[in-house]
Amino acid sequence: MHQPTTFEVDGDAIRKERMRAGLTRAELADLVGVTDRYIRHLETGTRTHMRKPPYIALRTALKASDERLQRQPPRPTEDPPERT
Repeated sequence: MHQPTTFEVDGDAIRKERMRAGLTRAELADLVGVTDRYIRHLETGTRTHMRKPPYIALRTALKASDERLQRQPPRPTEDPPERT
């Protein structure tokens, strides 16, 4: 069975971009076509993945880049051991 494409998002970044845009959760939700509860779940990390249509709408509403909204993989804290 084929799984729909999802985007892993950074809730802190969404909140910061929403606040930068001067939007309430309800206003952003209206622009994206979701509920304010859905936006709250994204911002708090309860929900971390979005399907493509609402993700594109969120990105457009916030005028933000993928790099800003998507969760970045963690950086290693140290160099990997050398192979001999």
